[in-house]
Amino acid sequence: MRPALRNTTGMLLAFVVASAIMMIVESVNGKVLYPALGKAAEGMTDKEAIRQIMASAPIGALLVVLGGWALGTLAGAFVVARIAAREIGRQVMIFGWIIAFAGIMNNLMLPPPAWFWVAGVVVPLAVAFLVARSVSGWPAAPPREG
Repeated sequence: MRPALRNTTGMLLAFVVASAIMMIVESVNGKVLYPALGKAAEGMTDKEAIRQIMASAPIGALLVVLGGWALGTLAGAFVVARIAAREIGRQVMIFGWIIAFAGIMNNLMLPPPAWFWVAGVVVPLAVAFLVARSVSGWPAAPPREG
């Protein structure tokens, strides 16, 4: 398989894996851990009502969502690392940016508290960086002089 096709396939498969894990965690969050919050948000379409629900959401519920994003990013990053043809660390970081961007898009639709915006970008990038570092030593250290 050509490297570009292999890298693209890896990204798509990783995104599917990450999304599935995130949806499972968020489903457990709304049905098991915080069922009252899940019922309140079910079928909600009014942006202002959603904003009020997000503002009143327990911090634990939001932390579970971030945990789901971290787990999804972790699993997806390892899928990318396994399938990527070359420049594995770079591919994993690109995947981290894709997940961070998806989090930003999600936050635009469901406006969370300000700290969640920051965490929604930092968490996927940090997880991707740790995976890239562990699987490929990325970024490579510059050669020593002397």
